[in-house]
Amino acid sequence: MKSYLICIVCLLTIGLAQAQENDNGVQTIFGSKKDHSNGGYGALMVGYSKIMDRDALLMGARGGWIIDHNFVLGLGGYGFSTDPKKDVYHQEEYQIAGGYGGLLLEPIIGAKKPVHLSFPILIGAGGVAYDKHWQEETHRGDAITYEDSDAFFVFEPGAEIEFNMLKFFRVGLSVSYRYTSNINLTYKESTTSPNPPTAIGSEDMLRGFTYGMVFKFGKF
Repeated sequence: MKSYLICIVCLLTIGLAQAQENDNGVQTIFGSKKDHSNGGYGALMVGYSKIMDRDALLMGARGGWIIDHNFVLGLGGYGFSTDPKKDVYHQEEYQIAGGYGGLLLEPIIGAKKPVHLSFPILIGAGGVAYDKHWQEETHRGDAITYEDSDAFFVFEPGAEIEFNMLKFFRVGLSVSYRYTSNINLTYKESTTSPNPPTAIGSEDMLRGFTYGMVFKFGKF
């Protein structure tokens, strides 16, 4: 038993030693050796959000230049789609799909610590469409019917808690708020119809929180 205790103490001592900052090095959960003043990374992102009261999946990527461990300048973007839902106007299943991207600004706090924070901000533009995917028997393939589409401006600030798993790999848990300009989607109307176009959803349908994970690879 005494020998086991000695071994445990030795392992804890080694672990704590590896977590210390040596020569201004970046600390990681599995240890690190030296510091880099500048670097860069590429990341894959997956997220969940609500769009027009529908569950939405977001997939994205971003990357940039890391300046002295504390700030990232780069580009990023997402593609998104909601689950199909029966539309009361058509009595068929339609979904909302689109994407957006732009400039990435990302301050980082405590980047050399094994666990730290970052605050990515995405500023850009995108497009959204209301469409139906269906099987076209004559052509034996998938077909898409677009009801309407629109472009928008997006501003999305976020916060992430990051874990330095290895020198070249980080995992983050993220939350962000997507603010967009007004969205104007309408149903197709007959040219002879006296009624004004009927709106699809509300102008703020894309605004809301996104929760997700980020997987970063690079030179930090």
